Amino acid sequence: MRTGPPRSRRALVLLVWLAALLAGVAVISRTHFSADLTAFLPASPDARQRVLIEQLQTGVASRTLMIGIEGGKDAVQRADVSRALGKAMRASGLFDQVQNGDNSDWQEAGSFVLDHRYQLAPDITPERFTVQGLRDAIGDTLSMLGTPAGNIVKPLLERDPTGETQRIAEGLIPASSPRTEQGVWVSRDAPRAMLLAGTKASGSDLDAQAIAIARVQAEFAKATQALGADAPKLLMSGAPVFSVTSRDQIKGEAIQLATIGGIVMSGLLLLAFASPRALVIAVLPVATGVVGGTTAVALVFGEVHGLTMGFGSTLIGETVDYAIYYLIQARGAAVPGTGWQRWRDLNWPTVRLGLLTSVCGFAALVFSGFPGLAQLGVFSIAGLVAAAVATRYGLPVLAPDGATGMGMRGLMAKAAGAIVRGLPRLRWVFVVLGLGAAGLVAWQGGTLWRANLSAMSPIKQAASDLDAKLRDDIGASDGRTLVVIQAPDEQAVLRATEAAGARLEALVERGELTGYETVTRMLPSVEAQRQRIASLPDAVTLRTRLAEATAGGPLPAARLEPFIADVEKARTLQPITRADLADGPLGAVINALMYERPGGGWSALIALHTGDKFDPVRLAAALSPMPEVQVVDVKHELDSLYTRYLHEAFVQVMLGALAVVVLLGLYLRSGRRLLAVCQPLALAVLLTLGGMALLNVPLGILHLVGLLLIVAVGSNYALFFDQLQETGRADEDTLASLMLANLTTVVSFGLIAISDIPALSAIGRVVAPGALLALLLSAAFVRAKSAELQAK
Repeated sequence: MRTGPPRSRRALVLLVWLAALLAGVAVISRTHFSADLTAFLPASPDARQRVLIEQLQTGVASRTLMIGIEGGKDAVQRADVSRALGKAMRASGLFDQVQNGDNSDWQEAGSFVLDHRYQLAPDITPERFTVQGLRDAIGDTLSMLGTPAGNIVKPLLERDPTGETQRIAEGLIPASSPRTEQGVWVSRDAPRAMLLAGTKASGSDLDAQAIAIARVQAEFAKATQALGADAPKLLMSGAPVFSVTSRDQIKGEAIQLATIGGIVMSGLLLLAFASPRALVIAVLPVATGVVGGTTAVALVFGEVHGLTMGFGSTLIGETVDYAIYYLIQARGAAVPGTGWQRWRDLNWPTVRLGLLTSVCGFAALVFSGFPGLAQLGVFSIAGLVAAAVATRYGLPVLAPDGATGMGMRGLMAKAAGAIVRGLPRLRWVFVVLGLGAAGLVAWQGGTLWRANLSAMSPIKQAASDLDAKLRDDIGASDGRTLVVIQAPDEQAVLRATEAAGARLEALVERGELTGYETVTRMLPSVEAQRQRIASLPDAVTLRTRLAEATAGGPLPAARLEPFIADVEKARTLQPITRADLADGPLGAVINALMYERPGGGWSALIALHTGDKFDPVRLAAALSPMPEVQVVDVKHELDSLYTRYLHEAFVQVMLGALAVVVLLGLYLRSGRRLLAVCQPLALAVLLTLGGMALLNVPLGILHLVGLLLIVAVGSNYALFFDQLQETGRADEDTLASLMLANLTTVVSFGLIAISDIPALSAIGRVVAPGALLALLLSAAFVRAKSAELQAK
């Protein structure tokens, strides 16, 4: 008597299955895992959105660390630790700039600025070297001798009586720089020393960012190891910290959810089957689905997002259903070893149709235009197909007659039978509740879908508050508005930046900006440098004009021969290039404000310091005549992105739902049966939405994904009840399998609902109640051919 498929076929199936799993594991082991939330931004952005995405991924903000040294014994101790930490960070080679108010590394840069002041100073024009221009400039410089700046001006007086070096230095000081105490930056209102650092690694290279952060922590530990209980504590924030923390949290949550979910599912399956062997068999399609989904994403996208892996935990809830259906429904064959054939003939078509409806639904995500969402779609489709194929061909080899033990399945079948008999009486109650939910959702309208992109981030409020505090201490530029200049080459972007800076000066004069930082203060365009050098008079002319300009004044022309020599020397200098500044501290600042774009060409960033009168509309108007300049309101663009994101997701989900209905119609070939299957699914979605609206939960993209999952999971229940309706009797094993499958789904998504990652908890909070409703409503809307559907 044959027990299961032929032996040769069993060996082939197991060999192919094992080989596929090993190949998938090999691919996964070489795959890069990311946690960059810009994966959930559009793949085809417009011009402003492209600028924003580049800045979020590789811009200076994505590489900037803000560091606080808080508490400790006193300000002297904090300053010593700050200097030690800054020195170690500079020596590490991991940072292109480390600023903490300690200017010892800028002495060489100061000499460079002095030697090249006539190329760098913005006021160098022919008018400045007329008799009146010289008289005014020298008078301004002499007036500074009685001020705190006099100690800097006096040593340079004979070489730089017009004060160009001082003006350049003033331009390099940020408009809202931190307060200085004990020679280092400190907070304005807290016992805290401050440092600002930019990593050399790109903001999207999270492994390198993690190494840089760990190095800061290690160097701080070294700097404070001898201080004992009086040691200050380290605070860190900035985009690198957020990115690395998010990745680690997502990774940890994914592992934790998979572990807890696996333990809970194992416990439920053991109770249901009372068989460790059945438990192991049931888990195999789940593992196959997760490996298959991850492998597919890695091959299609080249990397796997952490949220996609977290989403893999949700597959446990549906892929385990396939194994449950088989292990229970293949039981009780009249001829031992043929249960798999009966299941294949009677139940597999229903499971296969449920699989196809799920694939149609998730296909909507694949074509959404958002890489992150497309990853979820590919992962789900590949995972479900792999699990279903493993169930269809692999489980008959391992358990030809399903699971042998009864466990609690008898109780489940009785409970399911009671539900099947009782719920149809409540059909109209559900309809009325559904109408009420529809009315509530319609009344709230668009306000129901008010979540934003930040709602997907796992960053805690405390971390956001710390970031705001350190940013205020540092006096960082306004990160809400970006001014980005794009051009095909370095000189073109420098010329455009100079032109933009000239327009921003008008806003500074009106008090709308307190200042701005631009690369051209350290690296003017070659054209601007040549114009400035051309403004310098020869030695004879300058000497004559100086004599007239200083006549009767406190600074005689005879003392200014060093000034005349420097001007004459400057007339022969070659223009400064980026390469000339690459090795000094100015080079680090230049690299932060000007960079080669990943797609070709160059970009420069102007960092704004806004005043109380700042108006982004007037800023955009001031720069609008310049097509090379993009003014990006970060909040507005992110909100616009999310609105587009949500709209496209709605369209794709509607198309997916339509595809599901068409597929069901083609299979069922009956309007009555199609309505019977679709009614409970639509009502489950409506009631879930109504519950969210009643609880005033702001809904977003991932809640929409959750609604799609309700349809994907619930279609299996509705189709099985349709099958039972057509036969007129519900056998015990089918009812038990539905009850157990729903229980595992609700529990697995319930665990996800309590996750600390908003993106995952959003899905869990929608699917857990929605899946339960889908089962109950499928039972409520069943209409048996007999007077009442009876369990055997």
